[in-house]
Amino acid sequence: MDKNIITFNDIFKSSFIEKTSSFSLTDSLLGLLSAFLLGLFVYAVYKKTFNGVIYSHSFNISLMIMSMATALVIMGISLNVLLSLGMVGALSIVRFRTPIKDPMDLVYLFWSIIIGILCGAGFILLSVIGSISIGIVLIVFANKITVQNPYLVVVKFNSEATGQEIETILKENSKKFSLKSKSMMMTNETEATYEVRVKENDSEIINSIARVKGVSSAVMLSYDGNFTA
Repeated sequence: MDKNIITFNDIFKSSFIEKTSSFSLTDSLLGLLSAFLLGLFVYAVYKKTFNGVIYSHSFNISLMIMSMATALVIMGISLNVLLSLGMVGALSIVRFRTPIKDPMDLVYLFWSIIIGILCGAGFILLSVIGSISIGIVLIVFANKITVQNPYLVVVKFNSEATGQEIETILKENSKKFSLKSKSMMMTNETEATYEVRVKENDSEIINSIARVKGVSSAVMLSYDGNFTA
């Protein structure tokens, strides 16, 4: 038989089909399903432990989708070395430009990416154990441990006597306070900024300051930028 004869199978032979048949459909579905379930776990933990001002449902959904997308990428590049090099080059031009104000949001982003990497690489059990451990730590620290953060009190007043009365109120109604800055305005007003550690997160202190004669403005805010009054 002549070896140079081209058969019907040779004509329709496709490298794309060969590459498609080289991966396991069962393993791929298992990896994606694991990434989805663990991403759903991250979703639940983030929703339970969130203590900011405005809860972003879209950001929470993106955490779950990021786990699945990362798992898909890892499964793809593990089958082909050239594809992995191309994927690295493509991802290097991606820039994440959404501002992240809370450092904990970065923790959840990194957690979601790690879940995708482990599930895509086949380390599903390790991903489950690690996710459960991280989730327990986050829930315990978010709900059981209370940390009293300092506040900034920014007051505008028109006389030194008013300033002394403000400091008397701060001394009587806070655990500790200190003057951070003091400046004179063009309208002959004084703007003073105090660092205050209030008693049991009581924001009533700002109402007492606002009622002082000579005070034109009183604002109380936490160090993370969340207004409390």
